[in-house]
Amino acid sequence: MTSDVHVALAELRNGPRYRFADWPNPAVPNGKIGAYTVWRDDQLVYVGMAGRAIDTAAGHTSEPASGKITGLRSRLNSHASGRRSGDQFCVYVFDRLVLPTLSRQQIENAARGQLSLDALTRHLIRQTLSYRFTVLKDAVAVRTVERQIQREGLASQPPLLNPIRATARNPAMPVG
Repeated sequence: MTSDVHVALAELRNGPRYRFADWPNPAVPNGKIGAYTVWRDDQLVYVGMAGRAIDTAAGHTSEPASGKITGLRSRLNSHASGRRSGDQFCVYVFDRLVLPTLSRQQIENAARGQLSLDALTRHLIRQTLSYRFTVLKDAVAVRTVERQIQREGLASQPPLLNPIRATARNPAMPVG
């Protein structure tokens, strides 16, 4: 394991923690490859990565000239929005953290279009979750960090929403 991976794991376990309630966060760089962890108090909820498509080999590692949000900033912005469409993290949050708390009346109101499930997801994310992030130099390093945390966890705990647990049939089967 490279020293970059060791440093990244330490930052994702012990680095500054930022609340989704305070999004947008100017400390999150735009146009960068990185990994992040999401926390509910001291519970590791999720690990993710962003920016794999950013071409570091060609030197495209600075903020995009177009002003477009990419990489880490784009991914965390999507999570902070609470919109489930196109965001697997928000789907997991809804399915595992929001849905079990809904009353029958709330479910009926959502079915009638009188209650936004995305708004409930956003509220939970903004009110109860925080994140840490680290910038990495390439897609291989970011994938290594994400997979290691999914398999082995951080601070002696696997991520609640996206661990990879060994099974008899498939030794790297995600449990979602």
